Amino acid sequence: MAKITENTLISECLEINPNAVEILLGAGMHCFGCAMAHGETIAEAVAVHGEDLEKLLAKLNEGIE
Repeated sequence: MAKITENTLISECLEINPNAVEILLGAGMHCFGCAMAHGETIAEAVAVHGEDLEKLLAKLNEGIE
């Protein structure tokens, strides 16, 4: 299965990890509902929201086979 990286689009992230919505919400990010989600990467969203990129990527990749 694909790995989520800083260059993964938010919309792709939601397809790769079904738990991504809960993880993003827990980080204070509501990106999945934003029109920009189709063209915004994880790194771009993190830059806007001030989250720790490495920690978020680790959470998003947990449980992905």
